[in-house]
Amino acid sequence: MSTSHPHAKPHAHIHAQTRVRERRHQLATEAARLMAEGGIRDFHLAKRKAAQRLGILDDASLPRNREIEDALREHQRLFLGDHRQAELQRRREAALPALEFFQHFQPRLVGPVLDGTADAHSPVSLHLHSDDADAVPRWLEEHRIPASARSHRLRLDHERNIDAPAWLFSAEGLEFDVTVLPQDSLRQAPLSGVDGKPMRRISLNQLRLLLAEPGITGNIADLK
Repeated sequence: MSTSHPHAKPHAHIHAQTRVRERRHQLATEAARLMAEGGIRDFHLAKRKAAQRLGILDDASLPRNREIEDALREHQRLFLGDHRQAELQRRREAALPALEFFQHFQPRLVGPVLDGTADAHSPVSLHLHSDDADAVPRWLEEHRIPASARSHRLRLDHERNIDAPAWLFSAEGLEFDVTVLPQDSLRQAPLSGVDGKPMRRISLNQLRLLLAEPGITGNIADLK
């Protein structure tokens, strides 16, 4: 006859869930620290490095990208403060002439400079739109801007992925990362690697509004 306590299994289950939550929090915090201090921008790489450092190897404990982003914001608030805000503002101001320069390509500001998590390691990321694969490198060459080519893997929607051509160049002591997307991507932004929803992005006029209204600096949702 079994003498096990009837509440033993539920209690063990709750304890296991608590341990998983604690591990997820630990991993999110460590991944955020690696991103903030090491300049890592890949959430998957950051969480794997954090798991290796902490010796937490079960997949159930791996945090979602959104959890890491929240931990990154908290880390920046606690440890970087005014310095990070200055770096963010500098990059947003630099994005303004960049959007003007690429106006022919209906550019949009995206990424950490827009969402408020940019730091001293962050490039200014723009999405440009053209169905002519050579248009952007030709534009850069015409204006004598040396740039290095690369590509970014993006999800256009839940069925389609794309290796989008991208160009890296420096100006005013900052790095710019411009990705060229098909013209029809203007109707719907590629999906975010953080939450799977369409990426946040803003136009030149919306950036002007953002820079003119300090009160909405950290709340992009206020931009219409």
